Amino acid sequence: MSDDCIFCQIIDGDIPARTVYETDETLAFLDANPLAEGHTLVIPKTHARQLQDLDDETATAVYETLHRLVPVVEGTVGADGSNVAFNNGPAAGQEIPHVHGHIIPRFEGDGGRPVHAVAGSPPKLSEEDLDTIAGEIKSNA
Repeated sequence: MSDDCIFCQIIDGDIPARTVYETDETLAFLDANPLAEGHTLVIPKTHARQLQDLDDETATAVYETLHRLVPVVEGTVGADGSNVAFNNGPAAGQEIPHVHGHIIPRFEGDGGRPVHAVAGSPPKLSEEDLDTIAGEIKSNA
């Protein structure tokens, strides 16, 4: 746990949250600044700044909680779909330095954009560039 982390303080019960689901490893609660009705956050109960800081067991538990809650959240608010995403690091827009997955309900005609819209202008990459990048990722995975 981190004393200066707002999510750790929520886990400890020092800050109230609208908890919707909890396991031994995860906690899910409504976002205090929702982007849509039902916007839910899923966090590990152990402090980790970014996804790559999670051990395999905790990462699995976070995904299992997301997997369980997506249809529940969508059904509860009558959503037509949802965006499920992580902002991983400050450059990606992560504001709270504690891993958290977003379930953001989406509705036909809501004016929202797909995940592809978050990255700005796409790079101009050749087939060779793509092959090089793919090869490097594959060899390091």
